[in-house]
Amino acid sequence: MTDQTPHDPAADETQPGDLPDDLDLDEDDYDDEYEPEDEDEEEAGPPHPVNWHLLRADPLEKEWYALNRWVETLRRTYGLPASVIPPFWHRHDELVWELSALHLHWLCAYHPEQDGSAPFGWHRDFADARARLREWVASSGTRLDRDRPTRQTTWPGEDPADPVEDVFVADRDQDFVKHVAAQVAERRAKEDAFFAGADPETGEVRG
Repeated sequence: MTDQTPHDPAADETQPGDLPDDLDLDEDDYDDEYEPEDEDEEEAGPPHPVNWHLLRADPLEKEWYALNRWVETLRRTYGLPASVIPPFWHRHDELVWELSALHLHWLCAYHPEQDGSAPFGWHRDFADARARLREWVASSGTRLDRDRPTRQTTWPGEDPADPVEDVFVADRDQDFVKHVAAQVAERRAKEDAFFAGADPETGEVRG
């Protein structure tokens, strides 16, 4: 018979000093992991309307990309065709304003402070919005792989409108980035002119 040393259960317990350096955790590590990145986000109220005419350059760029991400999710979630949301919606003000309003409505409907029936109301209004979007798309003439400016009606005394021609666009995302960059640059130039005391439209310094 072989002598055996009695087993000591305490010997199986891992002591704090036995942990590798990269696993020596502190209680603060657990708290930091679940803290929100921005405490102000939890205190933010319901979303507010976006007036695209009044946004400064930096907020304008932020709103453009936020709307683009949401529209991309919307069209994929509901399988929407180009006759409802075309690839080049960003080139048409009527589509931008309609989709921006629908986005705001969605944010409010799914806000934590909203009541439980609000999402149903959003879907009801979404059906009405789809009908309007179809109308805007049909009248604008934008298509899946090409676009053209929305046709304008010339009133008496106005200069004739420029000819409307289709433009083929090979890369939608690239076109969106260029469009937003141009919009932001134009808005920033007007801001700089305003703060410099110049006329935002002509660039001439006011007297």
